[in-house]
Amino acid sequence: MRKLNLDEFTKYKFLSNVDLSSNGKFACFVMHESNVEDNKYSSNLWLYNEGSGEYRKLTSFDKESNFIWLEDGENILFSSVRDDKDKKRLKDGGAFTQFYKINIHGGEAEKLFRVPLRVGSIKEVREDKFIFTAEYNPMEFNLDGLSDEEKSKELKKRKEEKDYQVIDEIPFWSNGSGFTNKKRDRLYIYDIGSNKCKAITEEISTVGSFNLNEDKSKVVFVANDFKDMLSMIDNVYTYDIESENIDKLTKDEKFSYSYVNFMKDDTIILMGSDMERYGINENAKFYKINTETKKCICITPDFETSTWNSVGSDARYGGGAGFKKYKDHLYFITTERYSSHLNIIDLEGNIEKIIETNGSVDSYAVNGEEILFIGLRDLKLQELYSLRDKKEVQLTDFNEWVNKEISLSKIEKLEVETEDGVIIDGWVLKPADFDEKKIYPAILDIHGGPKTVYGEVFYHEMQYFASEGYFVFFCNPRGSDGKGNEFSDIRGKYGSIDYDDLMKFTDEVLNKYENIDKDRVGVTGGSYGGFMTNWIIGHTDRFKAAASQRSISNWISKFGTTDIGYYFVDDQQSGTPWNNADKLWWHSPLKYADKVKTPTLFIHSDEDYRCWMAEALQMFSALKYHGVDSRMCLFKGENHELSRSGKPAHRMRRLKEIINWFDHYLK
Repeated sequence: MRKLNLDEFTKYKFLSNVDLSSNGKFACFVMHESNVEDNKYSSNLWLYNEGSGEYRKLTSFDKESNFIWLEDGENILFSSVRDDKDKKRLKDGGAFTQFYKINIHGGEAEKLFRVPLRVGSIKEVREDKFIFTAEYNPMEFNLDGLSDEEKSKELKKRKEEKDYQVIDEIPFWSNGSGFTNKKRDRLYIYDIGSNKCKAITEEISTVGSFNLNEDKSKVVFVANDFKDMLSMIDNVYTYDIESENIDKLTKDEKFSYSYVNFMKDDTIILMGSDMERYGINENAKFYKINTETKKCICITPDFETSTWNSVGSDARYGGGAGFKKYKDHLYFITTERYSSHLNIIDLEGNIEKIIETNGSVDSYAVNGEEILFIGLRDLKLQELYSLRDKKEVQLTDFNEWVNKEISLSKIEKLEVETEDGVIIDGWVLKPADFDEKKIYPAILDIHGGPKTVYGEVFYHEMQYFASEGYFVFFCNPRGSDGKGNEFSDIRGKYGSIDYDDLMKFTDEVLNKYENIDKDRVGVTGGSYGGFMTNWIIGHTDRFKAAASQRSISNWISKFGTTDIGYYFVDDQQSGTPWNNADKLWWHSPLKYADKVKTPTLFIHSDEDYRCWMAEALQMFSALKYHGVDSRMCLFKGENHELSRSGKPAHRMRRLKEIINWFDHYLK
């Protein structure tokens, strides 16, 4: 067995978005792989045969990540851009999506249709009609139908406009998407025969969840209408495909909807929150609404569980639907303590847990009795599994080589009571070459969110630190997900009870593991973990080095610079720069920068619009001003997801920067 190397993740296979055919005989999923030579990721569709248990690569364009099964159960629809003409059109600014159809039994993919929009989610209405969401940009329109002279004028105009960015609303940009001013995800319906694409929703509407009823005559969707400032109010609508009539089911109340679907023709199931008790992070509840009476009833009034997978890992790429309906049940994922599970609910609010094993359910598919899922189990990377008679059966072995060839550190559980009745779940990794006679340095790793969790799954970063001779310890302090609303609610408390939990957990780790050198302990974290790293170094000198990643340092500046600032800061810090500036400043690590003595590395990306790079620049400048040894590595062309989906070379450089920093100060 050999030790894990820094670049090992470039050999991992990342699985996502599994779905079963209508007849349940085949499953399709996406496979992402690192392309180190071109410094990017390739993605292709793979097919799993339920009868034979065999799986094979279905496409090879290296750009397929979105697909749907067509109703015949024999063909798959996917989108890809692959020829020079198409690439040129994209460079010219014309937005379009080319759709292909491929038969699972063989043959080349064939072009089916193209629409002059950037398509997001798509569903089949019938063989020649599709409904989808797509980005609408009023500053851009398709060149089809224009004369040569008109095309020339339009392309010249677009070229000139690239030098300018007009902003007249907030948010004006979004992490991973760039400037989003006036852009909306509208709902469209497209007819192949007539080649007509019709917008269903208005220019000011952005659409989230949408689904068709059983006979595909109606659509239900969530939309948020806004001008000038994104509203916290969603509404639910139905659209009759034949009559083209839109019916509004909800009443402009403060409510955030995450999912809608027909359970019966006259009954829709909703997932959402009024945000009254715990703000924007309040766990959603299930509701049902009658399409005729428009009466809405909560069917899970006592439900307090998070309905998404917040188990962290840097060994994923891509995702999958969190909610899926099958017949009279809705399947959904929950995060409970430090694992994610699969559940079902009916219209009466009865919930049953289907997958109970600890770990992470990253994506799943349901068809009759058959359930497939992509999961992280113990120290294994992602594989495809089947659930049969409540037993999990591993179906693929893409990443089995990792556990066979590499010496990984076991995850040791450690629970700490930080206050009466407050139990913090935490874990420790010993150095991969652990020798009881040696003393080792250690690293405290803090997760982002804050409403996410660390769990007992594979984490490349931590395993790499352990392979380089470090103890690694991590936990889920208050503010984390998995234990209900009250535990995760730290509004107006950032840097107080969560800081106490982290320090008491650190105390317990150092007391229990005598092989850790208490004078050689470092701290790192990203996003919220970056905020907490900045906070820690301003409140204690116990850590001898720090690596602050995609961090927050100043809640006042964050309010007006990030894609979620104006509503996130007000909600989470209980104030704005005008009604409670003192409180925002009190919770800002920058306030305490003159107390810092800890050498600190800052890792940030210049296109991180979630935690804008000004946050790192301010803290870095403050430490330099006060004579603290500090360094900043700014990654160009990367965003908030650098550690999880950044370009392979950038992810390697990031880890190299961190380990070199800790080696210098802790070894």
